[in-house]
Amino acid sequence: MRIRSLLRRVLGVSRSVVLSGARWGDQGLEVSVQPRRGRRLRCGHCGRPAAGYDRRPQRRWRHLPLGPCAVWLCYAPRRVECKRCGITTEQVPWAQGPRSRFTTALEETAAYWATFSDKSATQRLLGISWRAVDEIVVRVVERKRDRSILDGVRRIGIDEFSYRKRHHYLTLVVDHDRARVIWAAPGRSSETLAQFFRELGAQRTAQLEVITTDLAGGYLKAIREHAPQARIVFDRFHVQRLASDALDQVRRQLMREAEEGDPRRALKRTRWALLKNPWNLTRRERGKLSELQRLNAPLYRAYLLKESLADLLSSLRPRHATNRLQAWLDWASRSRLRPFIRVARTIREHRDGILAYVNERLTNGLSEGINNRIRMIARRAFGFHSPGPLIAMIFLANGGISLEPVLPRPT
Repeated sequence: MRIRSLLRRVLGVSRSVVLSGARWGDQGLEVSVQPRRGRRLRCGHCGRPAAGYDRRPQRRWRHLPLGPCAVWLCYAPRRVECKRCGITTEQVPWAQGPRSRFTTALEETAAYWATFSDKSATQRLLGISWRAVDEIVVRVVERKRDRSILDGVRRIGIDEFSYRKRHHYLTLVVDHDRARVIWAAPGRSSETLAQFFRELGAQRTAQLEVITTDLAGGYLKAIREHAPQARIVFDRFHVQRLASDALDQVRRQLMREAEEGDPRRALKRTRWALLKNPWNLTRRERGKLSELQRLNAPLYRAYLLKESLADLLSSLRPRHATNRLQAWLDWASRSRLRPFIRVARTIREHRDGILAYVNERLTNGLSEGINNRIRMIARRAFGFHSPGPLIAMIFLANGGISLEPVLPRPT
């Protein structure tokens, strides 16, 4: 095998690239390359055919390293006269974009490793700077992101993510049918979500059928203003959490007011027994609940309210769930337990969206699961100072982007 052919295979260079020479430089292996003759010149910005204009000085593109050795592809690119973009640098087969200092193979590999490890490990592995990894991720997402990602959406989920202390949030929109993030922006207000609907457009917004969300008032205002035809489904977890928090408030209040002796002893170590699902209780926790039933009727009443709300949300019959919810609201309002009276008032205001869960059986679980992945990305990076790089990482890991890194094949 000729040295040139061997070098082509080792570097993974395509047939459209001609290797004209190689030498050891001060910073590693420098390989002289050029596009194959007869190739039509194209604009580096839009990719359209363009006429040649002149030639620029030689420049270098960083390629995948060969072990500890850095590799550079060297070429004097031509400038072209594009009818659309004006005078620009030509498009070369080994790199994407006229301003990129790296080959496509290195960028794809760097973006791939960034989805599994922190940026510091990626930059050490490939021998590039930390800031270069950040720029590569943003560039790959911009290049690979599906431009039709907002087309055909019918069921979406909306949630928030806190990426920094002191109330720095992102609003995330996910597609339930394709299980991926389709939009993200800093903020969590009504105006933030309104930006999504404006980008979606009136025609695609009118096709929305179901929107799952929590009980945040800002999101509801934007949904009712821009997508009134969509059915709002409140996340079951957030509804049940209202009752769980109310139960814990009742327990704390009774604990503060309890006298020494059996009443106070019955309340001790009951928190998890009250909040757990009945089928997860241990024998000791079931005994605690039996003791509460005898010695503390108000707290046991609060426990029954919490469990009955969870049970009615599990109903498969919408009409039966409607009747049971009305009965639950009447019971909670007459319970003489202030936290549950407030919960009943909140549920009464959002009754339609809560009952919609019984029909749709759709939760915000997908959004919460993606939030857990994003939290892992943020923790791995030790936080993000600005939302831009984090949004790029979100789309890279959860936006349906397909990467083609150069990896060894198993034998």
